[in-house]
Amino acid sequence: MAIKKGPTKGSGGKHRNKLKGYGPTPKAEDRVYHKAYKAKKVAERRQMADPRLAARRRAAKFASDSDDLVIGRNAVLEALRVGVPSSQLYIATRIEHDDRTRDIVRLAGIQGLHLLEADRLEMDRIARSSNHQGVILKVQPYQYSSLHELVERAEKKARAMEGVNGPARIMARPLFIALDGVTDPQNLGAVIRSAAAFGANGVILPERRSASVTAAAWKVSAGAAAHMPVARVVNLTKAIESLRERGYYTVGLDGGGDKLVGETGFETDPLVVVLGSEGKGLSRLVREACDSIAGIPISSMVESLNASVAAGISLYAVARARREAGEAAAAAK
Repeated sequence: MAIKKGPTKGSGGKHRNKLKGYGPTPKAEDRVYHKAYKAKKVAERRQMADPRLAARRRAAKFASDSDDLVIGRNAVLEALRVGVPSSQLYIATRIEHDDRTRDIVRLAGIQGLHLLEADRLEMDRIARSSNHQGVILKVQPYQYSSLHELVERAEKKARAMEGVNGPARIMARPLFIALDGVTDPQNLGAVIRSAAAFGANGVILPERRSASVTAAAWKVSAGAAAHMPVARVVNLTKAIESLRERGYYTVGLDGGGDKLVGETGFETDPLVVVLGSEGKGLSRLVREACDSIAGIPISSMVESLNASVAAGISLYAVARARREAGEAAAAAK
């Protein structure tokens, strides 16, 4: 039988993958069998063994996971004395000790901190400065509370005091101070200290455009940050509205207020005092969410008060109004 000549049957794409290329040729240093690859590995091992580069890597790792650093002998000593939560203390190798460094090492040992020695190059890289005086303290991140935790704790305390006669019953009613746009951590530390002094139940901060509880705030608070809970909220206006649903009233501080602090009529109720920044004051939405706007009478020679000073005066005015109301109620019985 004769075989008919003509076009044969094709693969139909069956072997199409075989026609694909393998891409560009790898560089010589990336081919494991090439001498350039071996030379590259030798160079990498030599670089890893360089003590200067090793110090740089350790400093980068230390700085990357640290939330805050306290630098300098006086600052570190003060931070340890007030009990700023810390994890590590770096001491320069062959440092010239004085009374401050001896106290620093003693307090660090009492608090169970890790003491690490580092050379001058490593200390400079950790501090990102050469002005560290051979001492660097790594501070632990502050543990914030939730707004729900603050409210539950304050209301539990108030319920426990309901059966008590006298000013203590009214003094125990929930009181919070909220900061709107206060970005200076030292002001925040002073506010925390005032809140603790006048019996507030906590401080409320927005997550954005606000100071955080850093080492600077800890130092100014003189240790009060260890006892005064601080909550961070996504939206301060919504936080105020949620507290209003639970029976809280809100008083905002502003120079143009129509009432004076301590005389708004809400002092003996569950209360939130809202403080704005020195320059801009309260934001529009926060101001509209307040039940009353109160001011502090000051001389015309001064335009405004420092935020922490205004917070202290306002909290004192609320505490005094509550004490007077409690004494009047006790006398009437």
